[in-house]
Amino acid sequence: MLPQREELQRLLKKANQHAVAEAKKAGASIYYIKDGKRIREDATGQKFEITYDIAGNRTEFVSHD
Repeated sequence: MLPQREELQRLLKKANQHAVAEAKKAGASIYYIKDGKRIREDATGQKFEITYDIAGNRTEFVSHD
């Protein structure tokens, strides 16, 4: 029998929290999209918004969210 939706959401949230904790422990950044913006969060928790110009050059700005 398959778990109910709420149980799946709980398991996915727990897996996500574990992955974030492991990345921080390893000193790695995590990347995600929030409100249509690309975000990089470093191991200390500092957040940066990632943008690309028309030539494809990447720029990061400190995010104040």
